[in-house]
Amino acid sequence: MITALLHGLGTAAPLVVGAAVGQRWHVPRPVLAVLMAFGAGTMIAAASEELFGPAFQAVSPARAAAALLLGAGVYVSANYVLDRRAGSGAAVGWGLMLGAALDGVPENTALGVSLGSGGVVLLVAIAVGNLPEAVGSAATFREAGISPRRGLALWSGVGVLLVAVTVLAHALSDTVGAGGIATAQAFAGGATLAVLADTLMPEAYREGGWWVGLATALGFLTSYLLG
Repeated sequence: MITALLHGLGTAAPLVVGAAVGQRWHVPRPVLAVLMAFGAGTMIAAASEELFGPAFQAVSPARAAAALLLGAGVYVSANYVLDRRAGSGAAVGWGLMLGAALDGVPENTALGVSLGSGGVVLLVAIAVGNLPEAVGSAATFREAGISPRRGLALWSGVGVLLVAVTVLAHALSDTVGAGGIATAQAFAGGATLAVLADTLMPEAYREGGWWVGLATALGFLTSYLLG
């Protein structure tokens, strides 16, 4: 149980640290763009190598595809609602936070049940992607006028959720079937792809320009090598 708690904290800590950095200090927009692009690259590799790929091998293609599309559909629908209700400046921040929760829960579920068999690799891949996601979201919150205390509290809440999911998944690892984990992984892969297409990559390109493609490739390579 202690191991699961430490792994959960390892994925949550980058969220809180990133939120603190983005909320309390001015991050130059080009630097923020690089961080988001790097994070996008790690998420591309994680979506294919750590999430959808294993799910596709574990369950039927139809089931994996349905879970993938469901994950993307849930994110797109929720993000659409946020775009309409939140101010235009805060919408990106809320979208990144939503994405962290939607793909983080299945990812941390997989992490909890895989401890002892590659869990460290998945832990590092998740943590590498979480940091720039939180920095980008929190910086957007700050620019939209959301107080640092509230922004940090929101991201801390996401972190607590992910820690709890990791510990609970580990505790139930003997009862959670391989098919259920695979479905959750495919769902997370779909949510991740939707985050990339709807929020993270467009924002990174808008702030950084054409050269952020290099940062995306570097993030992909880093995550791929870790896997």
